[in-house]
Amino acid sequence: MTTPLPPLPGNYATALNLIDAAHAQDPRPGPNDVPYELHYAQKMTRWLARRKKDASPALQLACRAQHFRRWEIPRSTYPMTRPGYLTWRAKQKSVAATQLTQLLSSDEIQPGLDKEEIERVAALVRKEDLKNNEETQVLEDVACLVFLDDQFDDFESKPEIDEDKIISILQKTWGKMSEEGRGLALGMELSERAKMLVGRALA
Repeated sequence: MTTPLPPLPGNYATALNLIDAAHAQDPRPGPNDVPYELHYAQKMTRWLARRKKDASPALQLACRAQHFRRWEIPRSTYPMTRPGYLTWRAKQKSVAATQLTQLLSSDEIQPGLDKEEIERVAALVRKEDLKNNEETQVLEDVACLVFLDDQFDDFESKPEIDEDKIISILQKTWGKMSEEGRGLALGMELSERAKMLVGRALA
């Protein structure tokens, strides 16, 4: 059973509710007709509770906002190449951090969050200082775990993605994770095909 995360102070809880209200505007349906980004954000929180049960309020907000309003910049608006993907991801992170900063500065949050704390959350969403910042690494771990848990089977079954490509993606995903994140990934309940592909990627 997953240990609950520490309760958020009232103003952080308000901020998290505002983040979820934004996610609820996603027109794309997820499981059980929950808007997709709301479903994704909830998954991020559940895996964060397993990865770092004492996560700070700032890290909790950053994990919840990992894909903030992502549907507004579709992947299809950039070339379907590796450089196109990297450009899209950089744009996504930058825009998400800017929009999130605006939301976290809202007068609806009382008392208001400290400006340095708002920038801390935005920096986490931008994945700054990944190699040296523990919280950024935790966020990266959680994003990788959600990919494996919630998105991998649908992703790898796309006809345009061959087995060699998915093996390469898995190897890159593994390379992004800490030892703690990898341990959680190895204990995950995966489909038989996913287990086979992960085994090949790690061989």
